[in-house]
Formats: sequence, structure tokens, C-alpha cells
Amino acid sequence: MMEVLCAPAGLAAWEHPRQGVGDIAGAGFSQALFDMALPFPVKELRRKGHDRAWLERRWQAARELGRQFRQAGVRLPLGYAPHFGYAAADWPEVSVYRSLIERSIRLGQEAGCRYLVVRPWLAQLSRQELWARNRAFYLSLVDCAREYGVVILLENQARSVHGHLVRGVLSEAEEAVSLVDELNEAAGETRFEFCLNMGASGPCGMNVQELVQTLDGRLQAVILCDSDSGEERQLLPFTGAGRLVCETDWLSAIRGLRAIAFDGWLVLGMLDTAAAFPPLLRPQLLALARSVAEYILWQVEMEKALARYPRRVLFGAGNMCRNYMRCYGEQYPPLFTCDNNSALWGKEVGGLAVKNPEELRRLPEDCAIFICNIYYREIEAQLREMGLKNPVAYFNDECLPHFYAGRLPEGEA
Repeated sequence: MMEVLCAPAGLAAWEHPRQGVGDIAGAGFSQALFDMALPFPVKELRRKGHDRAWLERRWQAARELGRQFRQAGVRLPLGYAPHFGYAAADWPEVSVYRSLIERSIRLGQEAGCRYLVVRPWLAQLSRQELWARNRAFYLSLVDCAREYGVVILLENQARSVHGHLVRGVLSEAEEAVSLVDELNEAAGETRFEFCLNMGASGPCGMNVQELVQTLDGRLQAVILCDSDSGEERQLLPFTGAGRLVCETDWLSAIRGLRAIAFDGWLVLGMLDTAAAFPPLLRPQLLALARSVAEYILWQVEMEKALARYPRRVLFGAGNMCRNYMRCYGEQYPPLFTCDNNSALWGKEVGGLAVKNPEELRRLPEDCAIFICNIYYREIEAQLREMGLKNPVAYFNDECLPHFYAGRLPEGEA
């Protein structure tokens, strides 16, 4: 079953994490991402990463961040390791990076992490040579990961070319699958899986649906955030908009996750949005963020919601009803649909009888009513005013693989 984690970047300061951690817990998040990159800002890490005393102080800060989460009752099943950003020239030798990751594995296990996101090592090499070096790098982590019981998640990357982000290693579906499978075969066990970072998808023009469906069975986490078409940003989903549309291809992402019946972690990232909000408003922002995560969770699990009930009816006889029947009518057939428009009673929509809403009073109480109309809250209030005790659920057709493309008969809504 999918679970939602909150990423603390922008919400909890690594120097003084208590307030931000409390805000995350207060918003109802029971799990969070253990972001060990927070005490290691990329610019500082590049300059001071050789200073052992500085490194030790920052590792202690990371440990304290984990302690604050545990004290607040927030679990940390997934960790995120420090890294050096998207510019190849900023990355050190692979041995330096490996030492950071091994420390992250040990600290993550101490905090309760079962999985750790480790970005690929980056250098100014040909794609083939970079692949080979990363294969060797990840395999060098196997013994440490096995000792501490941690699974390593590879992540799709962008790379910076003169300040503009383009596709990097693991951004192509076949490449990502090939490397994960090669690593697991060499390790002799499933020690590697994948994390999809939506923030690196927008700037790179990735086909997210193709990547998700190709990764089927290997995808363990998805970082949910809006980016834009030119650079990496972590915005609260659905807030990165321009020209009346969202910059991030959520339609493809949700379709892909739904197609593979994804059951891993959804990690809500909103660094830039949270940092722009005044601290006094962050609890309200987190309340909205939780609703956004639950909306995406609902969209991905739409089919699971339909399968949850042994019997179901629909409320609404318009295009949304037709879309339901086209995509799910055969597998999850409704008993009938109903509509407030009396002119439709006694007719059929997509082979489904349209009835007076009063017929809902005859239903057994275990039969769910799925509202197929955008006036969800108004119709739900109507059903409750009728005294119905049936489960009421919402159906939404924004992310279906197929849509009814015909015209409604005159008089239908």
C-alpha cells in the first residue's frame, strides 16, 4: 500500500529543526524523508568537504535531525544521501563520494531507514564510461548496504550545461532498468531499486509515463514536486503553473503509477515553495500540502477504490459516467447510475440504466455510491441529507487512459 512521506527541506532548518519537525508532525504526517543532504548544502560541501572537523559537526547535525523526528513520533523509512549537485565539474573523486554514502548508510540505518536514495556519481565523461564508473561505484556499496540492511535507490538525474539542465544519467527508461537489473544480478540479491524525482523530469522533457511503466517492479519511491521547463525547482505540486497549465506532466505520472499499481512511497517535496512562505504560514501550507499528497494518492489508487466494494452505483449521467463505463464498466460494473435531471430517468448511458436518486434508498448499506460529477461536495451533501448510510466515494476521470470523445445528446449534463 502506498504511503506518503514529507520531505523536510524548506520546512525544518537543520540548525534548529524542532519547530519545523513539529509543524510536519502537527500536519498529520506520520512519516518523513530523512534528508541527510540538508546539513551539507552543495556549495559548502564543495568548499569544506575535505575538512574532517566540519564534516563531523554536520554529521552530528544530521543525527540530531533524525532524533527530533523520532521524538515527534515521525518515522523515517527512507533516507536521502548528500550529493554535489548537477554540474559535473563540482564533483570530487568517486572515493570521496563513496565515503559520504557509506556514512549515510550507517546513519540512515540508525534512524530507521530501510532505503537510501543515492544519486549517481557525476563527471565529465562519455555516457558509456560514466555508466561503467557508476556501475562500479554502486557495487562498491553492496557490502556496507548488506551489513546495515539498507536497499539503495538510484535516481534519475539532470546535468547542467552552461547553467541549463538537460537529461542526465538514468533519465532514459531502458538505461535505468538495465543498470538496476545489472546491479542486482551482480549483487546476487535485490539490493538496488529506483526513485523517480519529478523535479528533474520537467527541465529534461522526460516521458514520465514510459519511465514509470518500464520500471515496473523496480520503482520504490517517487518525489512529488513541480519544477519548470528550465531549471531544478521543488515546488508544491500544482503550483508551478504558467499559461493556465501546470509545468509538470502529472497526467503521465499518475497514469503510469496507476498502470503498475504502484505501492511504494510518495515523497512530498516543496523546498522552494516552503522557503518562500513566511514561517508563521507554514503550518497552513503543510495542511494544504497534505491535501495535495492525498489527492495524488487518491488519483493513483482510483482503481483500488473501485475494487474495495463488492457492489457500486454511480451518481451522474454525463461524460464522467461514460468515461467510467469505457475504462472500468466491464471490470467493475455498477448496478445503475442516477441523476438529478429527471429528463434522463429511464434512459441508458453507456449501457447503464439512469434512475431517480430516490432509488438509492433501496440499496443495501454495503453498496458504495461513486459520484461521477464535478459537484462532488454538493452531491455528497444531498446524499447525506437523504439519510443514506452507504459509503460515498468520488470518481475522477482527469487521468484515465481513455476518454469519451462523443457529444452529449441534447439536454444531458
